[in-house]
Amino acid sequence: MTPSPTDPSETPAALAAGRIAAIRGSVIDVRFPAGQLPAINDALVIAAGGDRPPLLAEVQQHVDPATARAVALGETGGLRRGLAVQATGAPIRVPVGDAVLGRLLDATGHPADRAGPLPADGPRRPIHAPAPALARQGGSREIFHTGIKVIDLLAPLVKGGKAAMFGGAGVGKTVLIMELIRTTVERHSGISVFAGIGERSREGHELLLELRQSGVLPRTALVFGQMNEPPGARWRAGLTALAIAEHFRDDAHENVLLLIDNVYRLVQAGGEVSGLLGRLPSRVGYQPTLASEIAEFEERIASVAGTAITSIQAVYVPADDFTDPAVAEIFSHLDSSIVLSRQMAAEGMYPAVDPLASTSSLLDPRLVGEVHYRVAQDVRKTIAAYRELQEIIALLGIEELSAGDRRTVGRARRLMRFLTQPFMVTLAFTGKPGRAVELDATLAGCRAILDGVADGWAEDSLYMVGDLDEARAREAAAGRAPQKAAS
Repeated sequence: MTPSPTDPSETPAALAAGRIAAIRGSVIDVRFPAGQLPAINDALVIAAGGDRPPLLAEVQQHVDPATARAVALGETGGLRRGLAVQATGAPIRVPVGDAVLGRLLDATGHPADRAGPLPADGPRRPIHAPAPALARQGGSREIFHTGIKVIDLLAPLVKGGKAAMFGGAGVGKTVLIMELIRTTVERHSGISVFAGIGERSREGHELLLELRQSGVLPRTALVFGQMNEPPGARWRAGLTALAIAEHFRDDAHENVLLLIDNVYRLVQAGGEVSGLLGRLPSRVGYQPTLASEIAEFEERIASVAGTAITSIQAVYVPADDFTDPAVAEIFSHLDSSIVLSRQMAAEGMYPAVDPLASTSSLLDPRLVGEVHYRVAQDVRKTIAAYRELQEIIALLGIEELSAGDRRTVGRARRLMRFLTQPFMVTLAFTGKPGRAVELDATLAGCRAILDGVADGWAEDSLYMVGDLDEARAREAAAGRAPQKAAS
């Protein structure tokens, strides 16, 4: 069995030993005996001395026949030239299996939750692995329900698929993914793995408390590459989480929910590493290996032999520019794209999911059924007609519209409010208990609004509710008897 590169005492003496020749930030040049260079992506162990634990680095370049250039996954302060470096002959291997459930790990697989060490004899898995062969991959038609109305209606997820939420700063990506964790993990019978890439320590602490309070932590593994860590650690945190998910899929034959916040930070960390290695930048300053790095990561998320990894990811959109090369590249690997709108967030429409820009390749009558497909298309058509009329309304007023257009505008505004939803994770801020809504209730509510059932209702009655019965109760409580208006 290949030794663990996290423990230098397990490294066979036959493997090459080298010396540090140069240190530039997180990049370390190591000189080995001629002809004994470790392979690309192999782990190196550097004994830093004193009370410091050994430092892990990963080989990224062969500078010359005797020099390897590596990226450190920890702080390099205190290192010096001439320190001994041990090759491990293998990529970084991280703990996997039942022992990591309920634990918070760093990018190298070490516990970061002060709950004691992991078992030394537990299974380990390399963070680098090829994507499953196409012949082994299996498709699924089972819809993955989240309990969030706008997602289940307009951008449905499939078991074993990949979905991502795109949005700029402050539009609600992290809140939405935390709600998805809360609702889907409670509904989801398998294992959940969360990867926090470039996250603030406050967000990690909040997530840990949220999972513990909701009782789903014992079936969840968390991997964090924090914002203050070196780029190498942030760059590899996603692969560590993916290795844990692959173990449960391939060896334990369990379905896995993989949640990632934030994939753009993984791209950013890769760009930092690329710059430190001296590679020429590509378009908009990104690393020249951008497309291959994203593909290597995303293509490992797949269904194999009846078990699946279902992934929900958050993606930061720099300056709200959806043509950014990194954002466009991530788009190409997804089954469902959930786009968050800054304008909707400014209007208080939470979750701020744009019903027109959000798409799913699964919104097909053969997969979701004719009723779901038709309701989703009618909702989009009605909201699109309203947006086309908004400029006229702003210039001339709604009174200048025809009766048919005024009716369309009223129904579109009620639909947009009905697709808002209170979240469990925002109870402390809003005072409103969260709602998880079944798909049938969402379809019935939208169909009723499209048919004019709510034309005479106050718009506020539909804002931040679960199903249509709750809105009907609000109307009754306000002394208005809900009636179907003439269509």
